Amino acid sequence: MDESPELRALFHRLNNQLGIILAHAELLEAKAPDDVHRARAGQVVAGALEAMRTAKEIRQRATNASEPS
Repeated sequence: MDESPELRALFHRLNNQLGIILAHAELLEAKAPDDVHRARAGQVVAGALEAMRTAKEIRQRATNASEPS
């Protein structure tokens, strides 16, 4: 069974927001004036990537749970 249009829209919005966070964090990381700031920005990059992976996993599990056994 396919996921609902509402669920698809929610995941789309979530991924858009995470993409914005990721892009800004990558810019901060690239332009950081020192190693401390670069490391902090790198943590945000890693966190955004992990959040994107988690959202993908939730989406897969939600889709699988809605399929008939």
